[in-house]
Amino acid sequence: MTGSVTKPGSVVDNLHVAEDQVDHLLGDEYEHEPVPMSARRSAFSVTLVWLGFPMIITGAMTGSILVLGMGFSRALTAMIVGNVIMFAYVGLLGLIGTKRGMNFALIASIVFGKKGYVFASGLLSTLLLGWYAVQTGITGALVSSTYGLNYVAMTVIAGLLYIGITFVGVRGLHYIGLVSVPLFVVLGLSVAFDAASTSTVSAIFNYAGNNGVATMSTGVGLTVVLALFIDAGTVTADFNRWAKTPTASLVSTFSAFPFANLVAMLVGGVMTAALAVPNANPFGADNMFGFMNGKQMTWLSALAFLFLYVNLGSVCSHCLYNAATGWSRILGNHMRVMAVILGAIGIVVAAGNVWAFFIQWLSLLGILVPPIGAVILVDQYLIRPNAQIEADWRPEAFMAWAIGSICAFIVEERMPYLSTAISAALVASIAYYAIAKSRSASVAVTKPL
Repeated sequence: MTGSVTKPGSVVDNLHVAEDQVDHLLGDEYEHEPVPMSARRSAFSVTLVWLGFPMIITGAMTGSILVLGMGFSRALTAMIVGNVIMFAYVGLLGLIGTKRGMNFALIASIVFGKKGYVFASGLLSTLLLGWYAVQTGITGALVSSTYGLNYVAMTVIAGLLYIGITFVGVRGLHYIGLVSVPLFVVLGLSVAFDAASTSTVSAIFNYAGNNGVATMSTGVGLTVVLALFIDAGTVTADFNRWAKTPTASLVSTFSAFPFANLVAMLVGGVMTAALAVPNANPFGADNMFGFMNGKQMTWLSALAFLFLYVNLGSVCSHCLYNAATGWSRILGNHMRVMAVILGAIGIVVAAGNVWAFFIQWLSLLGILVPPIGAVILVDQYLIRPNAQIEADWRPEAFMAWAIGSICAFIVEERMPYLSTAISAALVASIAYYAIAKSRSASVAVTKPL
């Protein structure tokens, strides 16, 4: 028999060549190594990447939930305090990424070990994939309920668009932010002022909650604020590794927390308090998207449709980027390949209406995620600031993570008036510091003279 024979491995080799060509065209994403200074992006670009993440309609929905559960004045306090805490938490983690040029998975390899990092990075990357599915599902649900279009079809279209943005890489996050941020500022503020014009400043501030009853404690409110972006905030190194200087890193973080996140929450909160709709449903029609369509103006409905896809496209592409970056490191693959694979999985999950479990998702994040960031902060600032990737496993990091999460679970069940997220982070920080210092002292004692 004559003819060409395909050599073993040639398909794989060709695939790798194609991946390298795409990276050359769109830019290297540095999944497995630090970003060199020559490849770092401008302060404006990194800031735009962060601005486009939390300034979203889901943030406005969260603001509405807080105001419904706490009343406006108490919710406003929770929003401000929570966002200040987020700035400190995300800002400090971001500076580590800027200093080392490493993504979260590489930094986690230092703290949790060359093998141990898989648990921290895998958990966060999977949770972020879940957020991608949640936000994609919300897109499909809002479009379907508002315009009478097929939910599955709208969800699939949204998911494919968001995969495309992510595939471009960090540059794609920059471009979607250029469109999404101005749209939200103009439309969000317009909705807030329009809704506020139907009430008074005094009535808005004195709004007591859904049907005049506040059902959410301050601790739970803080947890909701923190948990909304605690996962993405913990992997902030994925974004801040692109910053050239510590100042650029902090400015970009500040643009997200408190600025963008607080603006988004206030848009929803002000609208909810001003309209005072009984038994309002922020995930139904009682949000800024529903408010715009409620005006029954063709041009405004068309703009609202475009706004929804662009705005949620921003947060979805950010979440998918984080998930793909983490899993590409774990599986030794390219970010863009993982973006396509994970994006397809997310679309399937979204079509199953997973977004309906939004609040339960926040509760899970408040228990599991804050201890991870807390352990990294203590390790990199107080215990081992110049450590490298060395040990396969670092059990002290896992012990502190477990202690923080167990404490958070107890707080969730027995002390709901406290913040689960803050409790988890504080306890994990103290536990890791104590364990690390005790271990250092033990090693010093046993060393031969």
